[in-house]
Amino acid sequence: MCDDLTADDLSRLDRRAFSVLGAGLALAGCGAVAAESGGELTERMVSITTVDGVCDAFFVHPGKGRYPAIIMWPDIAGLRDAKKIMARGLAAQGFAVLVVNPYYRSGPAPVMKSFAEYRTPEGQAKVGPMRAMLTPDAITRDATAYVAFLDGQGAVDTRRGVGSNGYCMGGPSTVRAAAAVPGRVKAAVSLHGAGMVTDAPDSPHRLLAKTKAGYIFAIARNDDAKQPDAKTELRKAADAAKRPAEVEVYAADHGWCVPDSPAYDPGEADRAWKAMVALFAKL
Repeated sequence: MCDDLTADDLSRLDRRAFSVLGAGLALAGCGAVAAESGGELTERMVSITTVDGVCDAFFVHPGKGRYPAIIMWPDIAGLRDAKKIMARGLAAQGFAVLVVNPYYRSGPAPVMKSFAEYRTPEGQAKVGPMRAMLTPDAITRDATAYVAFLDGQGAVDTRRGVGSNGYCMGGPSTVRAAAAVPGRVKAAVSLHGAGMVTDAPDSPHRLLAKTKAGYIFAIARNDDAKQPDAKTELRKAADAAKRPAEVEVYAADHGWCVPDSPAYDPGEADRAWKAMVALFAKL
């Protein structure tokens, strides 16, 4: 889990991660980004009214046409430049992507400018109380509001399903979103998700029967070493719920999909990305 990383882990930041993030930041600074669907991407910060307040979020999509909507749930460092870069990449594949600020109850994004900032004592002390507010009920309320917002956007094709993807602490949110709005959320991807299988009655794996989504559960090898039964329980739960699901342990450590993570692995990140895009293409 991201909480288990140490200062020594940060020294392992791969130069390739900085290269990818730097290239993305340079691209972001140029303004518009070319989309596979043709034309350029349109992006803006938006405000979404929820039961608990107003969430600030980053919304990006191809400039012309209507596309399936995707909700992106960030890791513990929250909505920041790295997540915006990832959202632009996904939008360029032909999706309308909403990256939410999970900590909006406490303040606007960015709470952290990078994952490394979270690893400081000050960063962890700052995030702790904010994270405590993200109860299962709170995430469920938020997911309902996010889907409603997306369905009201001209760039969203409401004839197609909504996708959801989440990283680390955002992993469970993908399943909770699918359970909150089963008629709309049709695909969910958990990338090195934390707490996917717990003893709680509302553990994410116990919610699959309440959903109508297809899944990808991409598990980090060090998370699998700590909880080897999680993959088995996810497989059993998906089969029992008759939900299509890919459950795989990747040859990379927790955080491998995120460019500013100390565990970033370009090869395995690309492999997970392609699997995710293939699932979302079916929406």
